[in-house]
Amino acid sequence: MAVTKKDVEKIAELARLKFNDIELENFTPQMNEILSYMDKLNELDTENVNPLSHPVEQTNVFREDELKPSISTENALKNAPSKDEHHFKVPKVIGDK
Repeated sequence: MAVTKKDVEKIAELARLKFNDIELENFTPQMNEILSYMDKLNELDTENVNPLSHPVEQTNVFREDELKPSISTENALKNAPSKDEHHFKVPKVIGDK
């Protein structure tokens, strides 16, 4: 199936893109090349190939949760420009308008 200039205009319209005539003339053969490559891929025998959910097979990449000591409140607040005993103080950002 060959893509025509009219097809490229319709695809551009659906994608909310605007192309001038030169761009439309350039995209038409490019889209035909893509489709011809897809036809070439369709010629491959994939009868005994299992479908993949992801191109790279991976096992669980998450680590086990381990309880580790965290930074103390004192150290976390050490360089804060404004703080109280246990919290950072920040300017109020929600107010009446």
